[in-house]
Amino acid sequence: MMDLGAKPKDQELAADAVRQFLCENPDFISADPALMTELGLKPQAANVVEFGPAALARVHEAHKRESKARKYLEATARANFAAQAQTHGAVVDLLDSRNHADLARRVDDLAQLRFGLAAGVVALEGPDRTPAGWRVLAEGQIDQVIGHQQVALMGFQPTALPLFGPRAGDIKSIAMVRMAVWEPARTGLLAFGSADPQGFTEDMGAELVAFLARVVERTAERWPVL
Repeated sequence: MMDLGAKPKDQELAADAVRQFLCENPDFISADPALMTELGLKPQAANVVEFGPAALARVHEAHKRESKARKYLEATARANFAAQAQTHGAVVDLLDSRNHADLARRVDDLAQLRFGLAAGVVALEGPDRTPAGWRVLAEGQIDQVIGHQQVALMGFQPTALPLFGPRAGDIKSIAMVRMAVWEPARTGLLAFGSADPQGFTEDMGAELVAFLARVVERTAERWPVL
């Protein structure tokens, strides 16, 4: 009989070898009552093995884990689909903007009404004129807010709170993406603030926010800064 117990660690039996052995010796388990008991199996009629309570419990736990994982994937897929649908609707809203001030207002409206956030802000750097409704930032300030040469930031950033004006106290997490508007390009920023600390976290992707930033860029370039 093959010894499945004590063997040197460097000679442990591989899983495929175990499988091959059991296929070649189909009565190996059923002929060993002690092993049957240890595995939680119970012999029945010839060539039939019934799963005992221990084995059924293991199968049940495995099924629960699989079911939980499947539900999580399904919930994530539904959430992603809903977010994409809301983003597509937001794009239509942004494209309907009549001027820069209306564009900034629509960013804030879609943040609150479509995404359930606390605020949405469009900001622009530089000493030149800034469109009405946009936040004014000093040159180099975006590097201080989002990080030097960083394109996007998800999570909480205290230096970004002033962007949200009187609503800064409500902001617990932030999503920010750099923008480059007009030619020659001026550095801008699209920022969304959430009252939920878990609304935006560092492990989240910024793809949808970045997509909205590109839409804001292209829409803003319709009009000169007056």
